[in-house]
Formats: sequence, C-alpha cells, structure tokens
Amino acid sequence: MKNGIHPDYHPVVFRDISAGMSFLTRSTVTSDRRIEWEDGNTYPLVDVDISSASHPFYTGKAKVIDTAGRVEKFNRRYGRS
Repeated sequence: MKNGIHPDYHPVVFRDISAGMSFLTRSTVTSDRRIEWEDGNTYPLVDVDISSASHPFYTGKAKVIDTAGRVEKFNRRYGRS
C-alpha cells in the first residue's frame, strides 16, 4: 500500500443537534471546533442534523401513509377495474 495517499483516520465526536445526543467514533472528517469528551481527552466536534437518535425510522415515530386509496383512484381514472 502506498504511503501518503489515504486521509487521516482519527477519533471524532458527532453531536446530533435535534436529539442532544453525542457519540465518539472514528472518521476522516475534520472540524475546527473541539469538545472535551467523558474520558478527559479533547476531540474534533461535528454537528449533524439527523442521526439514529432523531431519525423517525429508528425512533419508531415514522408516519405510515395509506396508499390503498391512491391505487384505487389510479385504476378509476385510467379505466382499469
């Protein structure tokens, strides 16, 4: 493997703004903002709008849309019975 062609892979804290949850992981993303983590070390901080803590699919608050009426309306409109 060639040296110097891969981006720096380092620990980063991602913070979900809408849920107020933070998690530490490794990433190639960089940030000028920093945060002190629970272990006492300082890591780059990246704010995200949606994570698994706030996404409706993962929280179970997803809206279910009834499409049965739409199919029937399509069939009526285009002459299928």
